[in-house]
Amino acid sequence: MKSAPQKIYVAGHRGMVGSAIVRQLLARKHDPSNIVLRTHQELDLTDQAAVRHFMQTEKPDQVYLAAALVGGIHANNTYPADFIYQNLMIQANVIDAAFREGVRRLLFLGSSCIYPKLAEQPMREEALLTGPLEPTNEPYAIAKIAGIKLCESYNRQYGESHGVDYRSVMPTNLYGPGDNYHPDNSHVVPGLIRRFHEAKLQRSPAVTVWGTGKPRREFLHVDDMAAACLHVMDLDPGTWRDQVKPMQSHLNVGYGDDVSIAELAQLVARVVGYSGRLSFDSTKPDGTPRKLMSSARLEALGWKARITLETGLVSAYQDFLNRSQNRHD
Repeated sequence: MKSAPQKIYVAGHRGMVGSAIVRQLLARKHDPSNIVLRTHQELDLTDQAAVRHFMQTEKPDQVYLAAALVGGIHANNTYPADFIYQNLMIQANVIDAAFREGVRRLLFLGSSCIYPKLAEQPMREEALLTGPLEPTNEPYAIAKIAGIKLCESYNRQYGESHGVDYRSVMPTNLYGPGDNYHPDNSHVVPGLIRRFHEAKLQRSPAVTVWGTGKPRREFLHVDDMAAACLHVMDLDPGTWRDQVKPMQSHLNVGYGDDVSIAELAQLVARVVGYSGRLSFDSTKPDGTPRKLMSSARLEALGWKARITLETGLVSAYQDFLNRSQNRHD
């Protein structure tokens, strides 16, 4: 029986995905003292020297690279330099320092925005680098593509000689506990939760949603994503090589179905309990027309999402209420 790693470093443990990975590790009885965590104040991952010193000191056996600067369309449009620079630096520093200290197993978390704007649906792993990206989040997407290629390159150069096995997972749109509910810089689900909640409290007769409402998106609960991360990390090298094509190191992680933004807004309004009118502002950007990922390869490896969208939205709204209450205490 395979023994658990002595040390697991979760980069970005305060973020939505990182915190969910920690919850999954603890639920699977990993010793908390062997889960290595650092806040941004304790370790700036854009600081190469600091990251190398950390790896030299802690020497983890596995690394989950969930740290990233993330945001929605507005944030990506407003801070493109921040999104490409910070994410490139985080990825390069962590992956290289991990290699230098003998970390053989690393999992990099990317994003579905790596695929071309007009990629064939559902998007398969082979669609990477086959067409132009969505302009509104191109800097972030390019950084994430670079992360995938870093993992591929270290595998190609050091896989046989050093036993390097760095893997990447590309989640679809994520939501759930630990999300960012900022009024301007959030993704669509937390943004809608906040707006409908505030509209309910203010008894607003209507809420306006960005865009036409026609684009279709796939949404995956963050606890499902965390479970997929552990599943992929635990796959033995032989199984991984058989399922993932040579020279490719990433797998899609999706829910398997999508909804229109209009349908999503109606569902969030129902979960929140807002009964006013919904309207759509077509002067605001829609982004990619459709983003549905094929998770067939991961499903063939024994993993499938379990949390339905409505059930997941209920938990996400409860998380928002809990955090709102804590801010008011």
